[in-house]
Amino acid sequence: MHHDSDCIFCHMDRSKALAENQSGFVVYDAFPVTNGHSIIIPNQHEQDYFMLPSHIRRDLDELLILAKEHLDAFYGPDGYNIGINNGIAAGQTVMHAHIHLIPRYFGDTDDPRGGIRWMFPKRANYFKL
Repeated sequence: MHHDSDCIFCHMDRSKALAENQSGFVVYDAFPVTNGHSIIIPNQHEQDYFMLPSHIRRDLDELLILAKEHLDAFYGPDGYNIGINNGIAAGQTVMHAHIHLIPRYFGDTDDPRGGIRWMFPKRANYFKL
């Protein structure tokens, strides 16, 4: 398995992992946007999510479900956003593939309609266009 000596995710302390399997682990995001914001991180260092082998992506999906179950039990959110910033143009800042699981709560924003579309504010509110 490839690790990068300069990668924060390759050397992360996993003692506080919420869940893990043979391909990765789940931790709370260090800079959460909501209570319970978590990230699913593969053990293998790969910048591009789409370059991860399919069996690893399947294992990460299993971790996504385990993380959701944990967050349901401890935070009781009203919904979720799931996101992957893949590439610099998409806003990726840690060059190790990972998945964000962001719990959403009624009232955490005035109008949640459009969800992740709000990365393009002029196009997010498509029902008013």
